Amino acid sequence: MTTLELKLTLPVQLAKKAKAAGLLKPEAIEKLLREQLRRQAGEELQAMMDKLADTNIPPMSIDEIQAEVNAVRKARRAREARRVRGA
Repeated sequence: MTTLELKLTLPVQLAKKAKAAGLLKPEAIEKLLREQLRRQAGEELQAMMDKLADTNIPPMSIDEIQAEVNAVRKARRAREARRVRGA
């Protein structure tokens, strides 16, 4: 956990309503931040998917995907073996 001190400058009515709704409490601010981060991640993912769709790259076959997975696993095992030998 990290402790941060926030100072907000808000219109009076907004500050009153937010305080009355409990939105200025640490738990509420944490929830708002988590929700916004999740929303932004979703938007970024959608933008990447749109960009990928615009490239007209054909989708990978199941065999191509499996070959990629196998290659990653092999590389990971090799790294782990080197790490164990070096330790």
